[in-house]
Amino acid sequence: MKIALAQLNYHIGNFENNTKKIIANIAAAKAKGADVVVFAELAISGYPPRDFLEYDDFISLCEKAAQEIAEHCTDIACIVGLPIKNPVIEGKDLFNAAYFIVGGTVKQVVKKALLPTYDVFDEYRYFEPNTVFDCVEFKGKKIALTICEDLWNINDNPLYVSCPMDELIKQQPDLMINIAASPFDYGHDEDRIKILADNAKKYELPLFYVNQVGAQTEIIFDGGSLVFDQEGALKAEMKYFEEDLQLFDLDEVQNVKNKYPAAERVSDIEQIHDALILGIKDYFAKSGFKKAVLGLSGGIDSAVVCALACKALGAENVMAVLMPSKYSTDHSIKDALDLVSNIGCKHEIIPIKEAADAFDSMLAKPFEGLPFNLAEENIQARCRGIVVMAMSNKFGYILLNTSNKSECAVGYGTLYGDMCGAISVIGDVYKTQVFNLARYINKDQEIIPVNTIVKPPSAELRPDQKDSDSLPEYDVLDQILYQHIELKKGSREIISQGFDEALVKRILRMVNLAEFKRYQTPPILRVSPKAFGMGRRMPIVGKYMD
Repeated sequence: MKIALAQLNYHIGNFENNTKKIIANIAAAKAKGADVVVFAELAISGYPPRDFLEYDDFISLCEKAAQEIAEHCTDIACIVGLPIKNPVIEGKDLFNAAYFIVGGTVKQVVKKALLPTYDVFDEYRYFEPNTVFDCVEFKGKKIALTICEDLWNINDNPLYVSCPMDELIKQQPDLMINIAASPFDYGHDEDRIKILADNAKKYELPLFYVNQVGAQTEIIFDGGSLVFDQEGALKAEMKYFEEDLQLFDLDEVQNVKNKYPAAERVSDIEQIHDALILGIKDYFAKSGFKKAVLGLSGGIDSAVVCALACKALGAENVMAVLMPSKYSTDHSIKDALDLVSNIGCKHEIIPIKEAADAFDSMLAKPFEGLPFNLAEENIQARCRGIVVMAMSNKFGYILLNTSNKSECAVGYGTLYGDMCGAISVIGDVYKTQVFNLARYINKDQEIIPVNTIVKPPSAELRPDQKDSDSLPEYDVLDQILYQHIELKKGSREIISQGFDEALVKRILRMVNLAEFKRYQTPPILRVSPKAFGMGRRMPIVGKYMD
């Protein structure tokens, strides 16, 4: 049996585009000589469709698309994911399903049993779990067909009380196929390989796994579809962050060593870089926009975002706005202009001194006798927010937010100022990682000026200001934040590792108090195991971390 894995970039609710893409890949797989072509979980609708699933018309359009796809499944079978109605009144109204289509008709329906409801997943909100398990028979082989999470209940701390494969293995299948929508984070590829290899070893069956690729707002899918032999050896690894269609011979997977080349493992920073490029590109393409605007300060965060945006969209489609205040240093302006020169994007210089002075004058009476403090600093940041939003409104640019994860975590940012934007590019990238990203971007030539990388970070909202005036050094801050956010450690656990007690409690309190700000930030491109937003839901008024 020859099996084609089609790793595609879908668009949620774009049935015309998704259907055309699936049909085109059915034809391509047929031309390669495939017996069956496999598409991803919820390929027809796109993943995650979220509350689109509450509309009957949405489900009807999924079914209509599936029937159109079936017409092209002559002389080839296909497996494709979609939501379907649950005919039983009791329980949820839908199943997360896969159609096995052959001879122009849907021969069998397989439903997902294990429905993740953690981090960015919310499937039990919509779907009923499957309880009936049958293999798919095709060309003399029995296929144990499962959907994504159905193979993830194999570790030492299982989330579910049963495993679909424990039921399917009783029917003596010849191979496993798993269709998935497995989101990217910089450590997930290795976790994914281990989980799937463990399944192949446990059930002593070859395993064909197809993931999707592309970004859906904040969630990024990296592809990396996989093939394992019956001993759990990785036989093939498809492209990352790109669409891909590859053909595999079941007999060769089982019996021939080193037949298919595996992808080269790359660093976390390279993965983050490629994920952010894809995230920006798809956010714009799928939203119907082409041009971006951002504030360019001369600092490292905006420099990295500008470089990423230019790579994703083309430098000609990026407008960098320099907005110096009376506290901006000459070298910051020069660093920003050097970046513009290196990268070739558009730019404008719009000083904010007059606007900030006007607000100071307006507020002179109520502020009379009070010292300069955060209020005046934030006025400057909000003046900049007004400028870039005006550019967005006037020219149709989409504003990119340039706040990093360290700042988001501790609330070191101004609501309606530097925290505004349509999409947050590096809001899931710690400051120390931003420096590493800058060095990676510069690996072949200097794009980000060296001075931007080596100078002490500063918001430049008061004389001689540095981030370290308000925050611990980022090397220490990011370690504590990582322990707390990604590893979910409390203060006592972190302090026991040797961190200063007062510092840990101060940082965790800042994280807790900044929750109200994070509720109002733009969607953040997710690249870590625990990103702010959909995957981390904390109460604003909670006192646990105070």
